[in-house]
Amino acid sequence: MADSFDVVIIGSGPGGYVCAIRAAQLGMKVAVVEKRATLGGTCLNVGCIPSKALLHASERYHEIASGHAAEIGVKTTGLKLDMKAFHAGKQQAIEQNTKGVEFLFKKNKIEAVHGTGKVVGKGKVEVALDGGKTRTLETKNIVIATGSDVTRLPGVEIDEKQVVSSTGALELASVPKKLLVIGGGVIGLELGSVWARLGSEVTVVEFLDRITPTMDAEVSKQFQRVLQKQGLAFKLGTKVTGVAKSGKALKVTVEPAKGGDAETLDADVVLVCIGRVPYTEGLGLEEAGVALDERKRVKIDAHFRTNVEGIYAIGDVVVGPMLAHKAEDEGVAVAEMLAGQQPHVNYDVIPNVIYTWPEVASVGKTEEELKDAGVKYRSGKFPFTANGRARIAGMTDGFVKVLADAATDRVLGVHIIGPDAGTLIAEAAIAMEFGASAEDIARTCHAHPTLSETVKEAALAVDGRALHM
Repeated sequence: MADSFDVVIIGSGPGGYVCAIRAAQLGMKVAVVEKRATLGGTCLNVGCIPSKALLHASERYHEIASGHAAEIGVKTTGLKLDMKAFHAGKQQAIEQNTKGVEFLFKKNKIEAVHGTGKVVGKGKVEVALDGGKTRTLETKNIVIATGSDVTRLPGVEIDEKQVVSSTGALELASVPKKLLVIGGGVIGLELGSVWARLGSEVTVVEFLDRITPTMDAEVSKQFQRVLQKQGLAFKLGTKVTGVAKSGKALKVTVEPAKGGDAETLDADVVLVCIGRVPYTEGLGLEEAGVALDERKRVKIDAHFRTNVEGIYAIGDVVVGPMLAHKAEDEGVAVAEMLAGQQPHVNYDVIPNVIYTWPEVASVGKTEEELKDAGVKYRSGKFPFTANGRARIAGMTDGFVKVLADAATDRVLGVHIIGPDAGTLIAEAAIAMEFGASAEDIARTCHAHPTLSETVKEAALAVDGRALHM
């Protein structure tokens, strides 16, 4: 059975489904191929949404268990963690979001084709359906939006029971007494903090000499101190050389990354979080002549075109940060380009957020990047300890840092560690998108008392005139 479309998108994650919706809005006939039974890709099913559900629930639990709620007069007795309800809440969040995408597909007359898609020729996508049948979709344009998969650690077998990836870490039936996290990046720290708040003894093993290595170094150091205060332990500059099962326990062998004596750590669960790899296997891309780079990412030009006419790629399968919102912006851009418009994605203004508590967020250049590029800049910093709203909530860890060009005062980067940093960073992103100066932010009236005042104060601090510090 053959069907004809203007565009067929392989993958229904944030990049794919947003691309589909925008293309449909622009009058195109759209089909989306998704191998899962539900739409939304990794993000909605086993990534962003369920992990944030567990982060939210664990934060509420810890607020009571730590005694903070009692300090402000909210006293409880008989506190108990109901794991069944804990996971049920996460599942409800997944279903609400995946069904939301399903509704948007129906609203915009987008056809969802559930099965495994493969490019089999110019303008042709073959879908292996359940039951062994196949369906061929003919199209003017193909968009590869298949996202990414977890990176495996050689010699360490993931069984999603004792040795888990991020997927298995979302499904643990009980709180492990000892959790060892391999990798000090975003996913490992988010999930590690979930289980630490629920009572697990968490140790993070990181190959490099610092966590979150791509973030501003000052923020990274402060972030580690905050996490240590919350009970997480770190072994930096350390590599894992083996994980052995010993009954219900695990023996993890580690040694210094630069060489040295090995030691063995005990764990009940090991979480492997050493990054993600583009999902390009089995799509028929190489057979179709689509060029891939050395990391198996799809090569594209500035307009998301591959070297094969009519085939485009977006999101985690192409170069750039593996972020859902980056994929969404690329999806919109591809759809608008196919409609004859001239969209643009500004890769210099893509925010990055770590959803621990406190949150960590950044946009633009770090101090290290500016120094390496020889750019002269001024820095303004303001702590949450000096913010009235943060003091009211007892959330005073962290600060806001604004980096501005020394000559023009144009904002080059903003870095935040503190409460609701992921929300606060949006103001900085908008300012940078419009080429704002630190003075522009400083002169903008911010409501009081709000956390957003910290951004204004940091902008004022660039000129050495913060008012509340």
